[in-house]
This record gives sequence, C-alpha cells and structure tokens, in this order.
Amino acid sequence: MAKNTICIWYDKDAEAAARFYAETFPDSRVDAIHHAPSDYPSGKAGDVLTVEFTVAGVPCLGLNGGPAFKQTEAFSFQIATDDQDETDRYWNAIVGNGGQESACGWCKDKWGVNWQITPRVLTEALAIGGGEAKRAFEAMMDMRKIDVAAIEAARRG
Repeated sequence: MAKNTICIWYDKDAEAAARFYAETFPDSRVDAIHHAPSDYPSGKAGDVLTVEFTVAGVPCLGLNGGPAFKQTEAFSFQIATDDQDETDRYWNAIVGNGGQESACGWCKDKWGVNWQITPRVLTEALAIGGGEAKRAFEAMMDMRKIDVAAIEAARRG
C-alpha cells in the first residue's frame, strides 16, 4: 500500500465502484480485495471489507463501512480533460451509470462520490487571470457539463 492513500467510505459497494472507476479512467485498476475476518457492525465475516484501487494514478482504499456516513461535495476527484470528447466520455459514464449532474462541471456517481470533470482550457483560463479568467468563469457558472467551445469563445471575448 502507498504511504498516502485516500480512504473513501462506501455503504456496501466499494468493489463495484472500484471496478467502474477502473473501466472508466485510464491509469486506474483494482489492486486488491480484502474480506472481513469476522463479523462487524455493517457486515459478516467473509464480506468484502476493503478494496485497494487506483483512480487516474491516485491510490485509494474503499471501505465498506455501512450507512453511517455519506459522501458530500467536501471531497471530490478532479479529472482534467483535453477536449470535449474526453469531457463527454467521463461525464456521460458517471451520470449515465446512475449518477447525477450538478453545476460547473461537477457530478456525482451512483455511490455518492463527487467528481469534477474539468477541461484544461478552463483551468488554463482561470490561471491567466484578468478579463479572460472572468469571462471563462462567468461562462462556466451557467453550465452543468463544461462546454469547451463556449469556454474558448468566452476566453476570446
């Protein structure tokens, strides 16, 4: 296991989530599945307790901890995309698999984990600052999934 790993609490479907991420994002995989050695408050001996997985190169641990804690927008994965096709592919995979749209490039997968599908053209515009950043930011504020062409047009003014 990596020295620093993100631990994500799931009700009961950490393995399904990890497999979905591995199928959806490059440099992602399921690394190991660990079963509970005995009964615990939300499960029984032999149930999947933790899943080690990697999402876009980031090591994670999924914990099947039960319904006590829910995901919030306080934590999200931000996935940088190079164009509209890549943005659409990730957005549609998450939303189309039982997820939900949100605002400004955010969406939530069916397990409640939040994602920011963010085209590089947007983050580059914001980094430049000034009028270009303001125009790109204001355009983004009216979007759900980010529209790359609209951000590019806003950057140009």
